[in-house]
Amino acid sequence: MTARYDGLAEWYDDFNAEAAAANAAEVAALLGPGDGPCLDLGCGTGLYLDAIRSTGRTVVGLDRSADQLRLARRRDPAPLLQADAAGLPFAAGVFTAVAAIWVSSDVDDFAGLLAEAARVLRPGGLLLFYGMHPCFNGPHIEPREDGAVLIHPTYRHRGRHPRKPWWRAGGVRDRVGMSHTPLPDLINAFLDAGLVLTRVSEPGERAVPGMLAITARTPA
Repeated sequence: MTARYDGLAEWYDDFNAEAAAANAAEVAALLGPGDGPCLDLGCGTGLYLDAIRSTGRTVVGLDRSADQLRLARRRDPAPLLQADAAGLPFAAGVFTAVAAIWVSSDVDDFAGLLAEAARVLRPGGLLLFYGMHPCFNGPHIEPREDGAVLIHPTYRHRGRHPRKPWWRAGGVRDRVGMSHTPLPDLINAFLDAGLVLTRVSEPGERAVPGMLAITARTPA
């Protein structure tokens, strides 16, 4: 089965590089100082591997797309694995931290991803979710030039969305499609995985936030 990002690695890396560079310091700050192995779950072309390493952790990257991992291997010496996040190829309790960065719109089962992330975390381990704000960013959102957004009534449509006329031609949504997890489902996925929420924030300076960050831990 071909991953959605296969064949798009160079384009996506170029498209995403500026935003990743701008977000890297905040990702590192949300993780905070630490040690032990950290899984970059859905690492893509590896744009956040160095930011995770800067916190003192040993980083391991995993992605479904062999094409994206091809560029990640050129960029970074971290161990990189091709696998599906719905069935992580690790024993339970092997990571001190997991970073799930910009993955919620690319997976069909976000709750399953979090359950797997929680499984591979050690007791007291940290999970960072950093990505799309389900209320103000996603397939149901039409951005306006003045910074406002129009929320279409497809907000409650879970899972994959068919292409909409307000999606920007040639953008990520247009090229690979998009999944949507409404806010209650997203929060409940943490709770159902047995994770304890520790912090919620809306990163960035936009008046209507496009990003959501959540940190959580497995019970000690």
